Amino acid sequence: APDIPVIDQAYSKLSNSITVEWRAVPGATNYMLTAQDGDSFVETIVKNSPGTVTGLKPATLYRITVRSINSGGKSQPSPFRKVKTVLAAPILSVRSPSCDSIAVSWKAVHMAAGFSVSLMRSDGLGRVLKQNTTNTSLIFTNLDPGTLYTIKAYAWNAKGMPGDDFTYNQRTSPNAPVDVKVAFNSAALRAVVSWMPTEGALTYSVTVSSGLLKLRCNTSSASCMVPSLQCSSEYDVSVTAHNDAGSSEPTDAVSLKTIPCAPVNISIEEDEPGHLLISWSSVSLGHYYVVFVKSDDGLEVHCNTSHTQCHFQSNCGFTYFISVFAYNKAGQSPLGDVLNYTTAPCCPSDFRAVFVSGDTVRVTWAPVRGADLYETRAAGGSGVVLCRDTAPACSLSALRCSTPYNITVYSFSEARGSSASCAPHYVATAPCSPEIKNISKEGLSVISVHWQPNNEEAMYIVTARGEAGLWHCTSTSNSCTLMDLPCGSAFSVSAIARSPAGQSLPSYSIPLETAPCCPNDLRLTQVTQSVTNISWSVGRGAQTYVTTLESPKGQAKCHTLQTYCLLGCITCGTNYTVSLRAISETGLTSSCTYQGYSSSACCPSGVKLYRLSNNGIRVFWRASDKTINYSADLHGSKGNFSCTPSSGLSHCDITKIPCGDVYTVLVAPLTNKGAKLTFCPKKIYS
Repeated sequence: APDIPVIDQAYSKLSNSITVEWRAVPGATNYMLTAQDGDSFVETIVKNSPGTVTGLKPATLYRITVRSINSGGKSQPSPFRKVKTVLAAPILSVRSPSCDSIAVSWKAVHMAAGFSVSLMRSDGLGRVLKQNTTNTSLIFTNLDPGTLYTIKAYAWNAKGMPGDDFTYNQRTSPNAPVDVKVAFNSAALRAVVSWMPTEGALTYSVTVSSGLLKLRCNTSSASCMVPSLQCSSEYDVSVTAHNDAGSSEPTDAVSLKTIPCAPVNISIEEDEPGHLLISWSSVSLGHYYVVFVKSDDGLEVHCNTSHTQCHFQSNCGFTYFISVFAYNKAGQSPLGDVLNYTTAPCCPSDFRAVFVSGDTVRVTWAPVRGADLYETRAAGGSGVVLCRDTAPACSLSALRCSTPYNITVYSFSEARGSSASCAPHYVATAPCSPEIKNISKEGLSVISVHWQPNNEEAMYIVTARGEAGLWHCTSTSNSCTLMDLPCGSAFSVSAIARSPAGQSLPSYSIPLETAPCCPNDLRLTQVTQSVTNISWSVGRGAQTYVTTLESPKGQAKCHTLQTYCLLGCITCGTNYTVSLRAISETGLTSSCTYQGYSSSACCPSGVKLYRLSNNGIRVFWRASDKTINYSADLHGSKGNFSCTPSSGLSHCDITKIPCGDVYTVLVAPLTNKGAKLTFCPKKIYS
């Protein structure tokens, strides 16, 4: 076994160990250190000096021995040394009660006479603070906020021997953040709170409170978003910094006023046509209000006010969309109810009334904005005529003639009803139709027409209409006279009444026939001494004719459908009056007179021929009137010969007549124009 080691020194630096130093023993490979406390001991094998025995109790006196070991065995224990372990380190409980202080406390340490606690910044900056105390707690003040400090503490015994030290890192709580700013998002009703970062702060909490309502937001950055804020609310915003040591004091509250809520109880009144009154309930935190009124044609107007009502000009027939916003420094309130208000439709314009018949007027007007239905009301006479239609036109029928009416057109809408203040339009109906009572003939071409007047201030127009044309007469009384009507014509006579209001329907037509026309041309031709042919032109309107030749010696008459007639029993050499009556189909008669007619002179009688010398002949006759000139004519195969005696003579001579011929001899009176009559009897002379 190796030699016994000799201990040079033994000491305790830690409360649970003792370090031993000895001189090395030749041949020893290991050493066994033994610390004995009464019946208990602790052994430790080490390679060489120095060696440390651990697992000991603090502040305890131990007997320390060393034995050397090799393959041959163990040596005897060395002479012992008595060594006492140092005091145990105090177990610290550290906290930061404020941002500039650290409080340290610990439990009492066995055999400790006092304690020493030192503090310094962990980053090595600044000075070391050290305090000795016999108490079990102390406080370091005037520290930097939010700074990590290293705290070291140990206890010492009555001899001033220090024990184990205890090291603890503690951060002071952070200071309250500064430069707190609140940015409010009015559209989203949320706020972003920002601040300057605080030294040593690990997290931050933002508290937004209003009465009992508290909203919180935690973050590790220097800003935080607080959602779900309420409109028309005032909040106190504070920020607290946090780290592992604790929390700072909350910052001074920053006031946040949110946007006002949307106005409610909006009402719209049209206190008079063209004026809208919009009112609403007051809104908390609303400094002023803006009312937007947008019409359905896209035009928008607005009104700024600090009151709770606004006046607007409005137009008839428009739909207005109305929204009210409240404002304060935070911004505009959310969109509330959008109300629509439709004004009553306008009164129709461009009114036109056209009579399509005597009792029917067609009323038209320009279409009205916002009108769904129109009502046309005609008041006059003893009643009211109504017409309803969706079109901008209406026909009012069964109106009384010659009656003034007040016609009013109302426009209706489903949303607002009717335009009740529309002005009436005065319209008078056309006059009533007159009734012809009598037609009388005042002359050949003059007709007097009588009717029953049934209108006031009307002009009556009588029209005779026929193939010959139109004839008119006018009057404001009850009769008028048609002049210069053509003969032999058929007419339809009617009357109308005319006034500024229009023209009546025509009356019932009365047939009228004028007497037939007298023939323009009448010719008389004597056929024989007692027969005369009368011919004439057609008389318009005449169906039959009665011609008469009348003289003191007698009358010759003929009634015929033709335009000629043969009248017998005519006395030669007599003056006749000529008359003709044209008779129509209905018996109307026109008496026509013409120039007198003289029948031809009578043929001579007692015609005799006497031979004269020199192949001559004397023709002799008895004249009916010595004032009449006669002519004697001889017609034969060898020639024709004639002679005319002097006035008053009743014979004449014809000379140089060829002999041996047969002649026809005709003695006839001459007409005033010198013409020879051919119907006198003839003689044969050989």
